[in-house]
Amino acid sequence: MSKKIGILTSGGDCAGLNAVIRAAVHRSDLLGWEIYGIEDGTYGLLQDPPRYKKLEVSDFDGYVLRRGGTILGTTNKGNPFAYPMPDGSEKDRSGEIIENFKKIGLDAVICIGGDGSFAILRELAQRGGINMVGVPKTIDNDIGCTETSVGFDTAVSVATEALDRLQPTAASHDRVMVLEVMGRDAGHIALTAGIAGGADVILIPEVAYSMEKINKKIKDVMVGGRNFALVVVSEAVKTESGDKYMVEYTDGQKRYGGIGNYIGAKISEGTGAETRVTNLGHVQRGSQPTYNDRLIASAFGVKAVDLIKEGKFDRMVAWKNRAVVDVPIKDAIAAYQEVSMEDSLVHTARALGICLGDN
Repeated sequence: MSKKIGILTSGGDCAGLNAVIRAAVHRSDLLGWEIYGIEDGTYGLLQDPPRYKKLEVSDFDGYVLRRGGTILGTTNKGNPFAYPMPDGSEKDRSGEIIENFKKIGLDAVICIGGDGSFAILRELAQRGGINMVGVPKTIDNDIGCTETSVGFDTAVSVATEALDRLQPTAASHDRVMVLEVMGRDAGHIALTAGIAGGADVILIPEVAYSMEKINKKIKDVMVGGRNFALVVVSEAVKTESGDKYMVEYTDGQKRYGGIGNYIGAKISEGTGAETRVTNLGHVQRGSQPTYNDRLIASAFGVKAVDLIKEGKFDRMVAWKNRAVVDVPIKDAIAAYQEVSMEDSLVHTARALGICLGDN
């Protein structure tokens, strides 16, 4: 039976999104289905008329697979259940999204998002009787029930390359290089890239640290005959006293950023070493996807369409034990995946002599 399905990206962008879209289009075409891309996520469904376009296999040349970001656009602002209005008030606009979804006449929708997006999109789907399938994407890799998410591998690759580039200049100038990476409330990027990039210190939000222990580690490195040290800091790491390090922007929003400068100053003060700080920021999001992200994204896109074919909704595709499976969306967003102290990478870091701030 022919179907008309939709696909959208929601939340922050990352590498690999276009590979998901491409895979879903190819799989739908083989089934004889029509697939429509909803532009700018839920924001596109708040427009009158709703913004969407039919997607064809011919739209996906060799470049799209390699392209970062999302060709459909995305949004991470404006909760439709409490949408900010020009007068400063908030309005429930969820009904508009549901109505516009039904105007398009879709049988089901593939939503590519993170835990925050899934919570909103799932509520919309339940209220509107919409058949939804989820594809996990986040550079933070903090969605539960899956070993990896689209975008994580690329973000780690970028951070590792940054360490590779910082090491020679650190050695040339006898410096301590501090690299701040993204990671919201989970330290997966910092931990993974830190090990791969040969960091001496890795600070993640899940581990309370002591500047005394960090500075001792750096001094020990210098005494041992090496003239430089590398430190990786996750953006969500707090100050030593436990305060969040936030930056307030002109729109009034507060976001993580700047903890690397705080740590760098403390290292310089405590060790006397010349210290420089690099904040990767959105560089981690905008790169071309790695082969692994393209592979995972392609497998996820195909599986998402297959779930619709099987009539399995309110499910999220996931990667477990080298296979694509599906799990309930509610379980995935309930099981927030931070770094566990039992994680094999935590053991690996400690076994390599890397300081996590508590040792």
